[in-house]
Amino acid sequence: MPLVKTRSTEAVINIEPLPHSVLSGLYLYCGCWDAAHSAADRIEDPTGYFWHAIVHRQEPDSANSAYWFRKSGKHPIFPRLAAEASNIGFHGARDWDPYAFVDFCETAGQRPGSTEEQIAMQVQLVEWQLLFDYSARGQTC
Repeated sequence: MPLVKTRSTEAVINIEPLPHSVLSGLYLYCGCWDAAHSAADRIEDPTGYFWHAIVHRQEPDSANSAYWFRKSGKHPIFPRLAAEASNIGFHGARDWDPYAFVDFCETAGQRPGSTEEQIAMQVQLVEWQLLFDYSARGQTC
């Protein structure tokens, strides 16, 4: 069954067959925080915990975000995320440190329009893309 059906001039999106990790990412990207949280809450694996951590980082609730990052552990996208983040200008440790990035986002969010906020937003977009691609391919940890 196609993902998008057309009825007369109206497009209807059938999201039911999508994995919750994909749904969480889509909802998050569209700014639907509650739906993203609800979808992430249904996933009991490191990728789901990662989505959950991102949702809480955006809330912002850094302590809750850190809790979910602890549950997710070292995710397979971390090496590429660290390299991409460094290219953008976030120079953390050689290995990706999600806790340092949570702190960076919290600080950057207190300075709207700053270079730090721009870097945080760009890195979050790369993080979203990498995790979404990972989720959409149906990979598991």
